[in-house]
Amino acid sequence: MTLTRITEPVGESTVAVPAASVDHTRSLFDQMGGESTIRALVDRFYDLMDVDADLAELRAAHGASLDNARDRLFMFLCGYLGGPDYYVQAHGHPRLRARHLPFSIGEAERDQWVICMGRAMQEIGIAPNIVDRLLQSFYGTADWMRNRAG
Repeated sequence: MTLTRITEPVGESTVAVPAASVDHTRSLFDQMGGESTIRALVDRFYDLMDVDADLAELRAAHGASLDNARDRLFMFLCGYLGGPDYYVQAHGHPRLRARHLPFSIGEAERDQWVICMGRAMQEIGIAPNIVDRLLQSFYGTADWMRNRAG
């Protein structure tokens, strides 16, 4: 299978996921392979920040160590995708926007986050229909997280 490397964010209006390609009988967490896949996804996501030059602004926004961010994103994604709700158990309601207000998030950071997550999903072999579905959702959330113009 040949994958197109994601270089632009995928907005809500640019990707259409056929209804037949979405399995509503199992959670995305289960369809993706559970905790081991979510951990691999999170690790690849943060590893890409360190190696892909076009993600420099995103990487700079995370500070010197990515360890805490890795753990929190793993816990959050498990619950968000229908698996164990580790994040809520450990930290309470995610309050995503409020927790990200201390960080300067504009269009570049939004776009780089979505690009990085798309690449990570592709590279670890997430099914294309799930990648498309999640990129739609992630783009909307990342856009909502912006707290500055530009």
